[in-house]
Amino acid sequence: MESQKDKKLKILCLHGFRTSGSFLQKQLSKWDASILSQFDMEFPDGKFPAGGKSDIEGIFPPPYFEWFQFEKDFTEYTNLEACISYLCDYITSKGPFDGLLGFSQGATLCGLLLGYQAQGKLLKEHPTFRFFISISGAKFRQPSICEIAYKQQKIKAKSVHFIGAKDWLKLPSEELASEFHNPLIIRHPQGHTVPRLDEVAIEQLREWTKTIIQSNTGTTTSAPPPLDSNHELKNGEAKAPVVAASCNKVQTGQLETNGVIITEKTGTEVEAVQP
Repeated sequence: MESQKDKKLKILCLHGFRTSGSFLQKQLSKWDASILSQFDMEFPDGKFPAGGKSDIEGIFPPPYFEWFQFEKDFTEYTNLEACISYLCDYITSKGPFDGLLGFSQGATLCGLLLGYQAQGKLLKEHPTFRFFISISGAKFRQPSICEIAYKQQKIKAKSVHFIGAKDWLKLPSEELASEFHNPLIIRHPQGHTVPRLDEVAIEQLREWTKTIIQSNTGTTTSAPPPLDSNHELKNGEAKAPVVAASCNKVQTGQLETNGVIITEKTGTEVEAVQP
C-alpha cells in the first residue's frame, strides 16, 4: 500500500472557455516538466459542448467544451449551478483532490469552489483544498455569489496567480488574488495565455511547490528567506506588491502578431501550438 509520504498530491485542472482538458495539458507543457511531474493531475472536459466557435479552431483539434455560459458583462450566468453540481460529483467520485489548477474560466471556477468550500456551502465531506494555481483567473461579479464566496476572511489555501500585463482579465485577476491569504503573484508581459516562464519565475514556482510537497511528506529543508504577502516577477525582476483594484469593465483584447492570437470580439488569446 502506498504511504502518504510516497503518494503524489492530486490536482484537478480546469481548462478555459471553449477549449478542452487536453488543450490545457498541452498549454502547461511549455513549463519546466520537473515542476508539475511531482503531482498527479487530472484534466476533465467541461460539462457542456462548446456553444459557438472556439478560438483554438485550426490550432488544436476538437472537440471543445465550456463549463457554463455568461452574458457580456459577466454578471449573469447560465448553467452555473449545473456546472458546480457536476464538479462536486466529479471531485467526490474521483478524489480526494489536494489542490486546484485552472486557466481563465477554469481558474474562475476554481476560485469559486475554494470560496464556497471555505464558507461551508459545498464539499463539506471533502478535505479542504490546500493549494490553488490560477492562470488568468477572475472573480465572479454577481452580488449573490460574491456575498458568499468572497467574504471578509481571506481564503487560506496557498495560492499562486499568473497575471499578464496585456491580459484583458488583468484587473479581475488581481481582484481574485486579493481574496487569498499571502498569495504568490507572478507577473508576465504576455496576455490571456498560459505564459512561458523565465528562469527566475521557474525557480519561484519550484520553491512554492516544494513547500506544498514538504508539508505533505512532513519533511523540511533549509527555508528560503521570508517572503512578503505579495511577490511579483516581471522578466525576472522583483516588483512592488500589488494593490488589487476594483474592476467594473472588462477590457477587450487587441490583435497581436507575435505567434499569439487574440480575437477582438472576446479578448481570448491562445498561443499557436501544434496538436
